[in-house]
Amino acid sequence: MQIDKLRGKTLNQLFDAILTLKDREECYRFFDDLCTMGEIQSLSQRLEVARMLMAGLTYHRIEEDTGASTATISRVKRCINFGNDGYQMTLKRLNDKNH
Repeated sequence: MQIDKLRGKTLNQLFDAILTLKDREECYRFFDDLCTMGEIQSLSQRLEVARMLMAGLTYHRIEEDTGASTATISRVKRCINFGNDGYQMTLKRLNDKNH
């Protein structure tokens, strides 16, 4: 995993902090303090790109609907195809929760 290079006390602290969040409102409060609006937008955009790719939508459609660049779409697709299945795991859980 690429993130292994960052493993350590501070990253563990970040993930542990995220795991303490109890609801969506707490997430809004924490991420509003933690990230810039651009960073939050990029993270949410990537997740939506992943959802759309996994639903079989075209790059053109994804680019139109999300405003994501083809470079971002390609990067997300690479993670879906060759990554650690993080997008798949999370989106499956979201889908299961909503059905």
